[in-house]
Amino acid sequence: MSDDNLYKPGETAPKSGQYEITGPRGGGTGVERTVVKGEPLPPPLAPGQKFRLTDPTKTK
Repeated sequence: MSDDNLYKPGETAPKSGQYEITGPRGGGTGVERTVVKGEPLPPPLAPGQKFRLTDPTKTK
């Protein structure tokens, strides 16, 4: 899996939507957070975790 679609905690969210927390190797955890475009991604639950946009908001 490429890191192209993974975002680090604290990075600015490129789009509003549901972001899944991924493990250190990129596997999904099943835990999602809602983040608004331009806001920082929240702290992870454990070290090494990142975020993947799984469900972008469909409204503008």
